[in-house]
Amino acid sequence: MRLTERRLNRATLARQLLLRREPLSAADAVRRVVALQAQEAPSPYIALWNRVAGFDPADLDAAFARFRVVKATLMRITLHAVHADDYPAFHDAMVGNLRASRLNDPRFRTSGLTTADVDALAPELLEFAARPRTRVEIEGRFEPRLGERARAAWWALRTFAPVVHAPTGGPWSFGTRAAFLATRREDPSEDREGSVRQLVRRYLEAFGPASVADVAQFALLGRTVVRDAVRALGDELVPFEGPDGFRLFDVPGAPLPPEDVLAPPRLLPMWDSVLLAYYDRSRLLPPEYRRVVGRVNGDLLPTLLVDGSVAGVWRPLDGAIEATAFHRLSKDAWKGLEAEASGLLGLLAERDPSVYGRYGHWWKRLSGEDVRILSG
Repeated sequence: MRLTERRLNRATLARQLLLRREPLSAADAVRRVVALQAQEAPSPYIALWNRVAGFDPADLDAAFARFRVVKATLMRITLHAVHADDYPAFHDAMVGNLRASRLNDPRFRTSGLTTADVDALAPELLEFAARPRTRVEIEGRFEPRLGERARAAWWALRTFAPVVHAPTGGPWSFGTRAAFLATRREDPSEDREGSVRQLVRRYLEAFGPASVADVAQFALLGRTVVRDAVRALGDELVPFEGPDGFRLFDVPGAPLPPEDVLAPPRLLPMWDSVLLAYYDRSRLLPPEYRRVVGRVNGDLLPTLLVDGSVAGVWRPLDGAIEATAFHRLSKDAWKGLEAEASGLLGLLAERDPSVYGRYGHWWKRLSGEDVRILSG
């Protein structure tokens, strides 16, 4: 069966809860969408506000506090919020890449430490971090033996050891001074291939149908590793043909709406995972806007989603939302965005009206077709 670009778009929106908001708890919503990129603390909250009916940020506060949702370095060697039940397999699938990203980095190699040195510290770290510990506390634990090299040791371990970020306070659960908590003391699973298969399957549930290249991009795993996992899953997956002729894979029975389903407007957060989950981002992000939305340093700006595709960017401004559209939008589209802005302003007023303020310099370099102030 050959799928059109628009039908793939609708499939993604349905699975990512962007066709309609669903009445779910924060933890269940995170389980449904699999992973929310979280290097900026507000982003998981704004992502769920876009997806959950009657979203209460206190629900996500509680999920983080109870570690039903955990924040850790995982896919793409980036901070993600994932359901606690998914974390062990995701970490096991990614740990080889996480280790390599740090142990092969010149910042570690020039420290004089070896891989064996760092691995020898891991059991002590997991015991010491049985309760939340700050960077200063952990480095202080290692300094009597390592001196200044303690910083390099912790810089590596915090990325690949099984530790998650512990909430440190408002307004978005995680402040600027991070704390860390060990999630388990046993060794990672020896069945890495099984963990990769689980990661691939969970990805397809939330982002499929998708290609091997898409899955590899999402996780930053090698395509051969992903291809082997897809082959091992075998009849557990359903094949499709994409609009470009490439082979796509999916899980049986997953939502695949018709292409004429209406898609409501949304105000997505910075680095929303739906825009980063594919090798071919044109499913939701038109190629001509990719370099405008994604900055050269890796920042991905908050976006306007209109009819299921990125149509511009937004930022808070003096109790309102400034929306910059990259092309002319219809009156109905602006009306829908105005309604969305009203709800988002309510969320921000409770938490942080100037969210993402430190990224405001990017707007000096934007050129939009239409700029409007949405006050709700």
